[in-house]
Amino acid sequence: MSDLQTGFLCLMTRPTEPLFYPKYNGEVFMDLPPEYLPERYQRIAGSIKTHHGSTAKHHISIKPVELPDFGYTARVPRHGEFNLFNPAQRQVAGRLVGDLLSQPDPQAMLSVAAYARDRLNPTLFQYALAVALVHRKDTGNVPVPSFLEMFPTRFVDPALFPKLVEEGFVVQQGERVAIEVPPSFSASEADPEQRLAYFREDIGVNLHHWHWHLVYPQEGPLEVVDKDRRGELFYYMHRQTVARYNVERFCNRLPAVKPLKNLREPIPEAYFPKLLNSALNRTYPGRHANMVLSHVNRPDDDAVATILELESSLGRIKEAIQSGFAMAADGTRVPLDPKKGIDILGNIMENSILSVNVPYYGNYHSLGHVLIGFIHDPDNLYLEGHGVMGDFTTAMRDPTFYRFHGHVDDVFDMHKQKLSPYKAHELSFPGVSISDATVQITSGKAARNRLLTFWQRTQVDLGTGLDFGPQGNVLATFTHIQHAPFAYQIMVQNETAEQKKGTVRIFLAPIYDANGEQLLLSQQRRYMLEMDKFVVKLHPGDNRIIRRSDQSSVTIPYERTFRRVDASNMPGTESFRFCNCGWPDHMLLPKGHPDGQPFDLFIMISDYKDDAVSTGFNENENCNDSHSYCGLRDQLYPDRRAMGFPFDRQPVAQDHLMKDFVGRFPNMSRTVAEVMFTNTIISRT
Repeated sequence: MSDLQTGFLCLMTRPTEPLFYPKYNGEVFMDLPPEYLPERYQRIAGSIKTHHGSTAKHHISIKPVELPDFGYTARVPRHGEFNLFNPAQRQVAGRLVGDLLSQPDPQAMLSVAAYARDRLNPTLFQYALAVALVHRKDTGNVPVPSFLEMFPTRFVDPALFPKLVEEGFVVQQGERVAIEVPPSFSASEADPEQRLAYFREDIGVNLHHWHWHLVYPQEGPLEVVDKDRRGELFYYMHRQTVARYNVERFCNRLPAVKPLKNLREPIPEAYFPKLLNSALNRTYPGRHANMVLSHVNRPDDDAVATILELESSLGRIKEAIQSGFAMAADGTRVPLDPKKGIDILGNIMENSILSVNVPYYGNYHSLGHVLIGFIHDPDNLYLEGHGVMGDFTTAMRDPTFYRFHGHVDDVFDMHKQKLSPYKAHELSFPGVSISDATVQITSGKAARNRLLTFWQRTQVDLGTGLDFGPQGNVLATFTHIQHAPFAYQIMVQNETAEQKKGTVRIFLAPIYDANGEQLLLSQQRRYMLEMDKFVVKLHPGDNRIIRRSDQSSVTIPYERTFRRVDASNMPGTESFRFCNCGWPDHMLLPKGHPDGQPFDLFIMISDYKDDAVSTGFNENENCNDSHSYCGLRDQLYPDRRAMGFPFDRQPVAQDHLMKDFVGRFPNMSRTVAEVMFTNTIISRT
C-alpha cells in the first residue's frame, strides 16, 4: 500500500486521537509540519517527533501547502454535535467537501486534510473526507473504512467498551477473546416494539443508511450531488426500507406502522437508545411515550422550526402533486411527468440542492427529523443533544423513523397514484414465457419453495475505533438474523427464432397481513420487496436460469458490511473495500415465522430493449452489484424503467390479486414460497 493510501487511512483511524499519535500498532507516524499541529502541541513539536516518531517503523511526511480558510467550520464546534439534518451544518459539510475536492492532486488533499483533522469536529471531518475520497477519480483506490470502525459507540451498547479495553490492554493479541454484545438492550420484551429490535438496531442496516447518504450527499459541489435519478433513489431506497420493516412486523404478528401524517398528535412509541454520541461522550437522549411535537427553538444548534412551517411545506408539495407540476424559483412550471416527476419530488422532499425551489418547498424531510430528534428538549432548556432521529448513523433505530418515512412514502405515492396503470404492451414480452419458477436452499436436500432463517453469531473488530485504547484486534460478537443461502431456478421459453435479451425482476411480497387477512394487489404493491434484478440472454427454445441469493442486485456481502477480523490492522495487509453502499446480505430475507410465513415470489422477464440505458454496466465489476438501492458510481442507473416497476403504479381494476395480474402475462410467474424461522443460534464459520 502506498504512503498516500496509508496516510489517508491514518486520517480515518481513531478519529479523536491526535494525528501525530502513532497508528497501526505504533508502526506508522504521521510527520506533520509544526504549524499543522494543534496550537496546544506546536511549542513541543520537537519532543513529540522524538518521543512518538523514534519508535515507529514507517514515517509519512506531510508537506505544507496553501490552505483554505476554514473559518466557516466554526459553525460546527470541535467538541459539539454534527447533524446532517441541520441545513446550516449541512452547508458547512458541503463547503468542506468542496475545499477537499478542489485540491489539485491527492497529495495536496492529504496535506489539507492533515491540517484540518485535529481542528474540526471529528464527525464533520470524517464525513467530508469520506465523501471527497469516494467522489474524486484520483482517490478511487483509497479504501474508506466504515463508520463502525471510526465511531463504534454509535452502533453497539456502550457497556461493552470497558470490557473491550480491559481485554485489549491485559491480554496479548493471540490470546484475546471476543466480548459479547447483548442482543437486545434498549427495552424489555414487555414492549411490543422490541420484537423488531433485531431489524431496527442491526449494525448492517444502520451502516447502509449512513453509507447511502455518504454516496448521495444533499450539499456540496454540483458534480458530487447531481447524480442520475438521485431524487428517485431517495424515494425508492426509503420505500423499500419501510416495506421491509412492515413485512418484518407481519412476521412478528404486528400491524404495519401507522404513518406519522399528523405531527400534532402524541407519539405513543417510546425509545431509549442507550448509545453514546461519540461527539459529546454522552448517551443519546430517550423519548418517553406519548410525547407531542411542537417546535424547535435552538439557535445555537441552527435548529429553529415550527410544525406550521412543516405543514406549509407539505401543503405546497401536495399542491404540486395535485396540479401535476412544481413551481421553479424563476416562476416556470416544472412538469411532474411519469418519467421525471418522482425524481423531482424526491429532491424537493429531501431538500437537496437539486430541489427546483428550496425557498418555496422548504425542508420537510430534514426538519421532520430535527423536530423529532429534539422533542425531549426543544428549547435547549436542559442542554440535551439531539436524539437518534437527528443522526444518519442512528435514525433507523427509532420506531418513529418508519412511521415518519411511511408518511413521506404516502406523499410520494400520491404522485404514483395519479399515473395511469401500466398498459399491456409495457408489461408483456412477446415470444417469451416462464413455464416454471422455484426457489430452494442450496445446501443439502432441501424442499422446494421453503426458505430458512435463523440467528447467527458474528465477530467484528472494533479496535480501530477505540481512541487511546489498546492496539491490534479487539473483537466483539453480536447476534443477527441470517438466512440459509438459496437459489432461484427459472425455466423460460423463447418461442422466437432469434436470441433475445431480457431483464429478470424478482420480488417477494407477503400474502397476508398481521391479522391473517389476504392482501389485495393494490395493498400488496406497497410491501413488494425487491430481491434481485439482472440481465439474461435467452436462446431460442428452452432456457434454464439459475441465480444464487448472494448475487442479488440489492445486497452487499458480509465482507463489505463488516471488516475482516482475521487480518492484521496494518494497511496493505487487509482487504479493505470502499464500495459499501448496499443492503446487508444477512437481511435479504424477512425473518418469517416458526410455523412458516407464506409469500408471493414474483418473477418477471421484461424486454431489455425497453429497459436498456446507454451505459457500460457490468454487474460483475466491483461496486456494481448492489445497484438496485445505490445506483452506479459515475454511471447512469442501469434500468430505464421506474424503480419498483411494475409495482410502482396502481394495478388495473380487474387485477384484484397477484394471481390475477400474473395470469394475464406469460412472461410473469407467481410461486408461493414459505419462509420458516428457526430460533437457534449458529456461529459464523
